[in-house]
Amino acid sequence: MPLPHNGQTGLRRSTHKDKLEIMSDLRAIIFDFDGVIADTEPLHFAALRQVLAGIDIALTETEYYTDYLGFDDRGCFLAALQSHQRQASPTVLGELMDRKAQAYLSAVKEHLAIFPGVRELVHEAAARYPLAIASGALRNEIELILEEAGLRKAFLHITSAEDVTRGKPAPEPFLHAMAALNRQPSQPALTPGDCLVIEDSLPGIRAARAAGMKVLAVANTHTVQDLDEADAITHSLTDTRLSDLRSRLWEPAQGRL
Repeated sequence: MPLPHNGQTGLRRSTHKDKLEIMSDLRAIIFDFDGVIADTEPLHFAALRQVLAGIDIALTETEYYTDYLGFDDRGCFLAALQSHQRQASPTVLGELMDRKAQAYLSAVKEHLAIFPGVRELVHEAAARYPLAIASGALRNEIELILEEAGLRKAFLHITSAEDVTRGKPAPEPFLHAMAALNRQPSQPALTPGDCLVIEDSLPGIRAARAAGMKVLAVANTHTVQDLDEADAITHSLTDTRLSDLRSRLWEPAQGRL
């Protein structure tokens, strides 16, 4: 049964049915990046559309947010080329990805935007839990924005597109991030059931659930109705309270009131 809306936190429980989890607890948080921390999806769309236009492939905003959101650059170009019956060799993909990265970095230096509530939540979370990022973005793109926003030191690890062979919706990015947190000094071993993922896209939600992790979806790029596969949904991280999330998503499974 869905939990009721909470006027203070703005969180609600999705209708997704969970398997019983025994002896797990909230012990680490893994953030997606684009669309969760940084309001960069419009910049990614513009850069992708610009590069595709150079090879005579048109991309609309609706197509991007419906079919491409949550994929890394390789996945986006691979999907676009295949849907237009174009060659998708490693050389072609590499050239397109390089052009897109250059266009994106030029834009992001002029339009740095962090979503409301992110700084406060990240600082609160970092004081209590180990934090990581698992993103389909390139490492230098993530590092640049985190440094500019004053958030880089809050994250013990970043898993970027370069670190995995299969991006979201495969679980590899989140499992890679958890494994990296487990290598941190004095870090008790984490299991997937101990990890909360914060995502904004369906491929990301599906990747986290495939990894065995709980998911909070934030409706920055999709509607609440589109995100119902997540364990909990919020309109904004401004409304998010970690204590409320822990009690909603973990304590009932352990029989605590």
